[in-house]
Amino acid sequence: MANNSLLNTPTLWVNKYIQQKIALSDGGIGVPFFPTTPSTIDDLTEQWIKIEDQRYSYAGVMATWDRLFRMNKKGFPHIKCEQVMYYFYATRDDVTENMVKVQENILRHLDRMDESAQEINDWCSNRQIDLGAEGIVDCQFYFHNFKVYQLEEVRDIIDFGTARTYGGNKVIIEFDYHQIGDISNPSWQPEAKPATKYII
Repeated sequence: MANNSLLNTPTLWVNKYIQQKIALSDGGIGVPFFPTTPSTIDDLTEQWIKIEDQRYSYAGVMATWDRLFRMNKKGFPHIKCEQVMYYFYATRDDVTENMVKVQENILRHLDRMDESAQEINDWCSNRQIDLGAEGIVDCQFYFHNFKVYQLEEVRDIIDFGTARTYGGNKVIIEFDYHQIGDISNPSWQPEAKPATKYII
């Protein structure tokens, strides 16, 4: 397995978790996430979104995300803090209803601090992710805490003409975690000293 692949990130696992919870909700919808997997314009027009071998109808909602590293304020180097900023766009029928469903789903699943972390740790322990050419990976992260925020101006950066959206919502998820398994390097040793120093 390629568990130490650089594509095996905590954001990847959070994205997959959110995607499944949205799909399994009441009146669930399949939401493609970009740039988690390679994408083409055809991906946006697919009728079905595949999540864990199940097909969910694409209801005109898509998500893009930005990963944000946070400064370590705790003084312990192995517990890291990150934020993921999500942009959810609804582009067709039931725009308002779909935005409410997505937002409420995220809030209910990921805004319970260590309880949310316990649930996602359990979820990840029963799954692997196929990274294509990089191989199949296990989760190499243990989550400690989750918080959910929303920007004050929900629609401030959305260019409706360019993005071709009718509704949008921005959500920030902040989480603490540490790396486990062979993804980290706890057995670091100094390099053997060469006879002469390397010229670089």
